Amino acid sequence: MTTPTSHSRATSGLQRSDDLAGLLRGRRSVRQYQEREVPREALLQMLEAARWAPSPHGRQPWRFAVLTQPEPKTRLAAAMGEDWQRNLEMDGQPTEIVQLRLEKSRQRILKAPAIIIPCLYLEDLDTYPDQQRQANESTMAVQSIGAAIQNMLIMAYDLGLDTGWMCAPLFCPDIARVALGLSETLIPQALITVGYAAADPKRRERLPLEELIVHFE
Repeated sequence: MTTPTSHSRATSGLQRSDDLAGLLRGRRSVRQYQEREVPREALLQMLEAARWAPSPHGRQPWRFAVLTQPEPKTRLAAAMGEDWQRNLEMDGQPTEIVQLRLEKSRQRILKAPAIIIPCLYLEDLDTYPDQQRQANESTMAVQSIGAAIQNMLIMAYDLGLDTGWMCAPLFCPDIARVALGLSETLIPQALITVGYAAADPKRRERLPLEELIVHFE
């Protein structure tokens, strides 16, 4: 049996790069998945990869909720959808556009074979008497959860899986937390869909490296 810490591509017959640079370039954001279950072992390997991400003071200020069943996905999609609808209507978008966007987002959640919700957990971070340093401490935690998520995405791709990074929970963390019955100490930050791509997604071009480097001496 594949263990959570082992390195295996047994979850998929897809041929992926054997070197890190190839994996980084090959990873893509997927919206449509096959109706195919993601093995529990693969999800655990993704979470194990996240566990090794850098974090402030090594405190690992993140926790993960994993959804594989229809009922919690439906509950989460409904709760976040209500909040997003209010925001879209407040933005003055036409009713038909609002409904179209809501349904597309809802289907992305419901049809994803698995979902991982990365949550900030700030209880173990250092505390300071001044507001600025405390804000910086929280910023370090936010930066580190991004590193943890990236580790998950690369591990998933290495296993023959694909992922999609949705930011919806970031805009309504309390609503997402309550919908899933999570502790008040957790702050949902993202929604990572996981599965086997139904089709190759269109990829956006990356900016040339020379446009991204602003100082090099």
